[in-house]
Amino acid sequence: MTDDRDFAKKIVSYLDRGAADLKAGTAYKLQLARKAALDRLAEPAPELSPQWALAGADTGTIGGGRRYRLGAGLGLAALLAMGGIFGYQQWQAYQQLRDIADTDMAILSSDLPIDAYLDRGFQTWLKRVSDED
Repeated sequence: MTDDRDFAKKIVSYLDRGAADLKAGTAYKLQLARKAALDRLAEPAPELSPQWALAGADTGTIGGGRRYRLGAGLGLAALLAMGGIFGYQQWQAYQQLRDIADTDMAILSSDLPIDAYLDRGFQTWLKRVSDED
């Protein structure tokens, strides 16, 4: 407790030395400002009513109002765009798998024996026919 009082006395002495060099008009203005501040301090603090405490609680916005709604709209649009891109990529992958499965099924269900597919001449013939198309 004595440390706080000593500290306060030192601060007061520094402030008094600083105030000694002030002009009379400036000191008077500071005195009026101090009095006004002390008068405001003496007034009781206004009570917060429940209506003010919850003002804007049912609007669905957090502080920003329109900016929040705009940000949410842009976020939703970005989310939908990413979902669309992901869906399109998955559909393309499914189409490729289906095409490969159809090709495999056509090869395996044809009348040619398995040995024909292993013959190098047959592979050369397939390559030549596909190049002509």
